Amino acid sequence: MSEATGTERTEAFAQQLRELKDRSGLSYGTLAKRLHMSTSTLHRYCNGTAVPVEYAPVERLARVCRATPQELVELHRLWILADAARGRRPDQTTPGGPDRAEASTGAAAATGPGPDEGEGERESAAGDAEPVVVGTAAGTAPPRPVSWARRRRTVLIAAVAVAAVLGAVAYALRPTDVRAGDTVPTATGPLDVGTEQPSATPSAGASGHKPSPTADGSPTAAARTENAGPGSSRDGGTHSAGGATVPVTVGIRPYVYDDPCSQHFLVDSGPEQVGPPATEQDARRWAGAYGAVSSGEQRIALTVQGTGEETVVLNALHVRFLSKGAPLAWNDYSMGVGCGGGVGTKSFDIDLDNGSPTVTVKNGQRDFPYKVSESDPEVFYVTARTKAHDVRWDLSLDWSSGSRSGTVHIDDEGRPFRTSADVGRPGYDYPLGGSEWIERVGG
Repeated sequence: MSEATGTERTEAFAQQLRELKDRSGLSYGTLAKRLHMSTSTLHRYCNGTAVPVEYAPVERLARVCRATPQELVELHRLWILADAARGRRPDQTTPGGPDRAEASTGAAAATGPGPDEGEGERESAAGDAEPVVVGTAAGTAPPRPVSWARRRRTVLIAAVAVAAVLGAVAYALRPTDVRAGDTVPTATGPLDVGTEQPSATPSAGASGHKPSPTADGSPTAAARTENAGPGSSRDGGTHSAGGATVPVTVGIRPYVYDDPCSQHFLVDSGPEQVGPPATEQDARRWAGAYGAVSSGEQRIALTVQGTGEETVVLNALHVRFLSKGAPLAWNDYSMGVGCGGGVGTKSFDIDLDNGSPTVTVKNGQRDFPYKVSESDPEVFYVTARTKAHDVRWDLSLDWSSGSRSGTVHIDDEGRPFRTSADVGRPGYDYPLGGSEWIERVGG
């Protein structure tokens, strides 16, 4: 990717933000307050000198500016491209050789984040994506060279870190003997016999491509592959048995709100034990904290992107049941009130009450196949519904590229998606400006 191409993609993303901001009629200061970020940060996003490392603040901006569902999809696509361009832009490399590059790194670490650094601009603690890149003045004086003692200290710290990682790996791989009388942990959900536990999303180690972070800032949900080439078998990671790299990644958002009122959760606790409702970016953490299950329906988003310039054909999307039982007898909690009527969005639909469920199109959504590459991702919305069951389910995506083909297994970070009917359950709402859950009357 050339510098010009990367700049154009960043500018296209910034232009879309400016159009939404101008159309809203809100000033930068007012909009920044509603988004809980500094005005200078919002300025940098809209003029193209900074790109958020997470999609969550971008989506909040779009929703505050009343973006249409189609504009939300297009904005997500532009952010993915701008984020990839930011990570590979040549101006991130410090000229002047390794000494000057090391000195720049040290100076940046000593300086720390500035006062105007907004939400989504900080590096993630796990060494996630690169920070937002902001242009620097051409006349900036070069930093002082790093001393030999400082370099030696850096090398020693790195050596200690490597030793710690190797020790952790050796501990994880140690043989385990189970003797009579020992207690062995058991799984709480149904077992997928004959399959391995999903690993994290394919990393960039083999191909040099770094998948974009997800909207809520958490790691991309698990994606396993199988049949990546002739004679290969599932290996639960990035590579097939023959060593070929899987040419596609799938980013997953397990809880997508059409509006806050559209998302309900079932929780096995009374209202006095449940905290305030969660926004979309916090829904995964909220659900995990309370053991919550999607109530009535669950809407997820899949961001599918190639790992290189080659075109990958997405042939079909399938749904699979892992378990199906009686609905949960838990309380229903709404994540919002007073939203009004929703707008039908193009999506794929799954009837979980069907004995042989399939993925069908809805609201004008085009059916498979699709084509993706690194520069041309696709975002798919999938809505699963049930009125009579508690269902654990997952998805699989069939792909092909040249002579290779395979299947990407899609679930929620190694766990199946779970959706339960809410018919006849006590319901609770959290009024705007309120401080407690109020029992729902008449529905």
